[in-house]
Amino acid sequence: MGHLNKVTGNSSTNCTINHSIHQTLSPTIYILVFGVGLPANCLSLYYGYLQIRAKNELGIYLCNLTIADLFYIFSLPFWLQYVLQHDNWTYDANLCKICGILLYENIYISVGFLCCISIDRYLAVVHPFRFYQFRTIKAAVVVSIIIWGKEILMSWFVFKHADISMDAESHIICFEHYPIKDWEHNINYYRFFGGFLFPFFLLLFSYCGILRVVRKSHGTQKKTKIQIKRLVSSTVIIFLVCFGPYHILLVIRSLFENSCMFAEKIFNIYHFSLLLTSFNCVADPVLYCFSSESTYQNFVKMRDSGLTCLRCLRTKTQVSYQLKTLETLRKSNSVPAVEEPELLNKLHTVNEMKDSSMVSIDRL
Repeated sequence: MGHLNKVTGNSSTNCTINHSIHQTLSPTIYILVFGVGLPANCLSLYYGYLQIRAKNELGIYLCNLTIADLFYIFSLPFWLQYVLQHDNWTYDANLCKICGILLYENIYISVGFLCCISIDRYLAVVHPFRFYQFRTIKAAVVVSIIIWGKEILMSWFVFKHADISMDAESHIICFEHYPIKDWEHNINYYRFFGGFLFPFFLLLFSYCGILRVVRKSHGTQKKTKIQIKRLVSSTVIIFLVCFGPYHILLVIRSLFENSCMFAEKIFNIYHFSLLLTSFNCVADPVLYCFSSESTYQNFVKMRDSGLTCLRCLRTKTQVSYQLKTLETLRKSNSVPAVEEPELLNKLHTVNEMKDSSMVSIDRL
C-alpha cells in the first residue's frame, strides 16, 4: 500500500459493504473473459485488417471496436488481483483511475462503434446508392476520431473528479463510492440516456429497416434470410443483456442511493450487472466476425495451412531420424551398404502410406 497516494478525508466512508460476490463470481468471470476474449479479439483484429485491405469501411469500425475491447481485457489482471484481495487496491492511485476508465468507458466506446456498424449495414442494405459518401474509409476514420475524442474528454473529466476511498475495514476502494457522490448523478443520467437508451433505439431502427428490406427481397434465399434474422436478433438481445441491467441499476442508484443501507442492498445485483457487461468483449468477435461465411472460410484455410506445415515438419523429422539410424547402422557394419537402397525404399513406402492415411482423415 506504500505506492498509494494519500486518501483524503472526504473520500472516506463508513459504509460496511459485503464484497463476497467479488471473491466468488468476479474472479471466475474475469478469467473466463480474459482467456476467451484475448485470442478471439486478436483474430477479430486480423479480420478487421483484412476488411480494411479490401477497402471496406466496416473494417475501420471493427478494428476500433476490437481495440476498445482489448484495452478492457488488458485491465482485467489488475481487477482480478483487486477482488482477490477483498477489494483492496495496492497499486498507484492514478493506475486505479486508468483501470477504472478502461472498465467503464469501454462500454460506451463499444456502444458507439456498435451503432456505427448497425448504421453502416442499414445504409448498405436499405439505401445502397443514396448515402454512398458516408460509407467510405475516410468517413469511417472521421467518425471513429469523433467517438474516441468524445470518450477521451469524458474520461478526462472522470479522471479529474474520481478518487480512491477507504471503507470501514481500511481497504482502499478503487473507483467506487458508497453512497455515490453528487457529481456522479449527472454523469450517470448522461450514460443512461446518451450511452444506452439512444444507441439502443438507433440499433433497433437500423436492424428493423434491414429486416424489412430482406423480408421483401425475392432474390434472397430463405436460408440466408433466416441467418440474417438470427444475426440481427442475437445482436439486439446481447446488447440488452450485456448493457440493459447495468444502466437501469445505474439510474436507480442515482435516484435512491443516499445512504449506506441502500448501497449495501443494491451492491451485489449492481456488480452482477457490471459483470454482464464484460461478456460483450467475447460476444463482439462472435457476432461481427466469426458469423461471416467468408471469415469461416479464411479460418479454415488458416487451419489447413497450419496442419500442412505441421505434417511437413513431422515427415521431415521422421525421415531425418530414420536416415540417421541407417547411417549409424552402416557405420557399425550391422547393415551392409548394398541393403541400404532396399531399406530406403521400404521407408519411402511407409511414409507414403502415412501421408495417404492423413489425407483420408482430413477429408472426413
